Formats: sequence, C-alpha cells, structure tokens
Amino acid sequence: MGDLSPPRAIVVMGVAGSGKSTVGAQLARDLGWRFDDADGFHPPENVAKMSAGTPLTDEDRAPWLAAIRRHVDNCLARGEGVVVACSALKAVYRRVLLDGADGLRLVYLQGTREQLQARIDARQGHFMKPMMLASQLATLEEPQDALTLNIAPSPTELSAAIRQALSL
Repeated sequence: MGDLSPPRAIVVMGVAGSGKSTVGAQLARDLGWRFDDADGFHPPENVAKMSAGTPLTDEDRAPWLAAIRRHVDNCLARGEGVVVACSALKAVYRRVLLDGADGLRLVYLQGTREQLQARIDARQGHFMKPMMLASQLATLEEPQDALTLNIAPSPTELSAAIRQALSL
C-alpha cells in the first residue's frame, strides 16, 4: 500500500451500515468506473446463512474472498477501473484482497455504533439482520493501511474526499 500513484481499483470497506455500497457506487459513477458489491460474490450457502442470522466462518468466506480478488485482478488486467464494496473486516481477509494487487487501494468507512445502528434500522429488504452489527463490530480489525473516513458526510462528499485523497 506504499504506492502513491492513483489507484485503478478501490475496495470500500466497513461494517454493515457504513455506507460502503452507497459510497462505492457514487465513487464509481464519479470516476466512470465499474462498481461491484461484494455481496454479489457470495455463494448461495453464505446468503442463506446470513439471511438466517448466522454469522459466516472464515471457511465460509474463503471462496467469496477468492472470487472478489479474481474479479479485481481481471478488471485490472483489462485496464478497467473498479470499485468494490466489501466488509473486509479482518486483516487476513484484506490480505487476500490486497496482497500483490498493484493499483488497488483500501478505503475504510468508519462510524460510531449509534450511526451504524440508525442506518441499519432504516433499511428495508436487506439480508443483513440488525442484530448482526454487534457481531461485525466484534470481528472488525480496523485497518492501519487504509484511507479512513467518518461516515457522517454525504456519499457525494465522501466520494469527493476519496478522489482528492487518492489523486483521482
């Protein structure tokens, strides 16, 4: 992550309710890049577990993370800019996504428990159950190698801050 050149791929990470999908989609629109939500890379078994309120194990996440990394690598190989929204809660998960991926940067959307819970409570039709926030916060290993931003500003403001910080 020591590369100071502008990235060609960005992973927007954070716990449920942090706005990673909303901010990631806004950032991708602003950059003219592809946007993908990591939730779309989960196998059906993982979605069923999460829908039932069962947290995923590291074993459950391994094929999901590998699929996301392959996707990012494919986009980079094609010269296609990509923004991926992904929880990436543990350092070991982020290593799968980031290690050896030239041109990939990490953006961490950080919020207080109160901010996050209010956002989750307002959601309709999302498979992430509100009670899973505590589990995600307990699992979260905050990154030391990411651009870290508080979630209070609007998605447009956060996109602008990301673009400015990453020289995009």
